[in-house]
Amino acid sequence: MGSPLRRATALASICLLVAITHASADELYVSNEKDNTISVIDTETLKVTRSFSVGMRPRGITFSPDYKHFFVCASDNDAVQVYDTSTDKRIYDLPSGEDPEQFAVTPDGKKLYIANEDNAVTTIVDLDERKVIKQVDVGIEPEGMAISPDNKVAVVTSETTNMAHFIDTETYEVTDNILVDQRPRHAEFTADGKHLWVSSEIGGSVSIINVETRKIENKITFSISGLTEDVIQPVGIKITKDQKTAFIALGPANRVAVVDIPTLQMKKYILVGQRVWHLAFGRNEKMLYTTNGISNDVTAINVETLKATKSITVGRYPWGIALKPKL
Repeated sequence: MGSPLRRATALASICLLVAITHASADELYVSNEKDNTISVIDTETLKVTRSFSVGMRPRGITFSPDYKHFFVCASDNDAVQVYDTSTDKRIYDLPSGEDPEQFAVTPDGKKLYIANEDNAVTTIVDLDERKVIKQVDVGIEPEGMAISPDNKVAVVTSETTNMAHFIDTETYEVTDNILVDQRPRHAEFTADGKHLWVSSEIGGSVSIINVETRKIENKITFSISGLTEDVIQPVGIKITKDQKTAFIALGPANRVAVVDIPTLQMKKYILVGQRVWHLAFGRNEKMLYTTNGISNDVTAINVETLKATKSITVGRYPWGIALKPKL
């Protein structure tokens, strides 16, 4: 067995190795709307490693391009809170406008575009100066927010006006208002920036907009045996970088739709937790993770096999989710 000193040294080495392995893992940050917390999931063990308190009714969550900071929409505090990823400590709040829902950081990391549900504006914040550059009038109840890969266009969806509003990122002017189906919730650009996908929760559809022509090219609808149309409510969307497959969260249908993009045919409906909200890819898009608001868990899906592999219990009403890769 060796001397006590050698055994102690060996044990310490094992503990250090475990700590290093844990610290180097990718992590998922999940906002829990009812608990006012963030749950952090280790993507290797698929277990929650820690939780910590944030502002009231946290919803949207995203990271800075360098992953040194993460941002949380504390909707009931009317603030976007900024945290240090190395400590999980809040370092300051940004001015956000009323009831921030979702937001997007520009690819260069210089600006934050925020959808303000209560006062029908998009707030644009300079991240270096920590001040509002502009508030842009959009439709009623804006929620979804996306920035094009080339950083030229911002898009916000308005739930009551039923439009996707295109904002020029140089002039901060609305250039186009595109009517989609009822209650648009989320907007997602394809990797090449040529198309924008917008989910309409009550309309039960996803509109695919040609970014150059600003016209709806295609529309996707859903049909699930045993479910009525009113419970099939598309919300979050994730599209693979090769633009071959789209994943769409279907809300109270408790499923994720898998769409073959070249044919726009449905490949599969994957059963997940209850009231699936939003989605995030893992490293290299090998896994997909869903937030399930009513069952209070996250479902892990194998992207290759299109099978749910594990349910991970988090806080109450998980809503937003974002990946922090190991650096």
